[in-house]
Amino acid sequence: MNENNSEISKSKWPLYISIFIIAGIFASYYLIPNVQQFLDNAWDVLSSDDEQKIKNWVDGFGWFGPVVLVLAMIAQMFLLIIPTVLLMVVSILAYGPIWGSLIIIAAVYAASSVGYMIGQYFGQTFVLKLIGKKTENRIERFIKNYGFWAVVVTRLNPFLSNDAISFVGGILKMGYWRFIGATLIGILPLTIFIAFAGESTENLKTGLLYGSLVSLLIFGIYVYWDKKKK
Repeated sequence: MNENNSEISKSKWPLYISIFIIAGIFASYYLIPNVQQFLDNAWDVLSSDDEQKIKNWVDGFGWFGPVVLVLAMIAQMFLLIIPTVLLMVVSILAYGPIWGSLIIIAAVYAASSVGYMIGQYFGQTFVLKLIGKKTENRIERFIKNYGFWAVVVTRLNPFLSNDAISFVGGILKMGYWRFIGATLIGILPLTIFIAFAGESTENLKTGLLYGSLVSLLIFGIYVYWDKKKK
């Protein structure tokens, strides 16, 4: 009995910590003028969809810039107007192909982990408020049918719902390291591509479009083959 109570108590710690952090951010925003000014400026910059503007803003943080990009990648799960791909491109523009790619992988790892933990600890009711019932149901069926590969193809394609699959993966209690492994395998080709094409916006847009279509086509063939086999 005591052991069960201990497990229940322990499982609620992430919830308490998350509530404390969110409450602290809200309190700081309304009580500390400098924090309010910083967050308002961050919102304006990150939601501008202007690569150069975001790059200049990130450059202004010096060595702290990579941390800002990681935090921005986590924040964009809730601020849906900030595209993940845009932050990835900015990382390459600001820090070059090698360091920029490492920052992207670290940022995606952090954001995916946070999304997974939100799904696992806050549950379906909370996640439905973030992504809606239709999206949640669609991704839940997708993961149940294809598991590991559902995560890989979603990460590989920048136009699919990356954040939603993290939330739903947590809800379904998909093994954490299996989920993270699939995430990193899927995001690596996209990161390498952006590292090579990120300097040219036009080439990048064209490449992302064709790359997404090819990945969807390959996965469509796999789905057809899998259903035919079953």
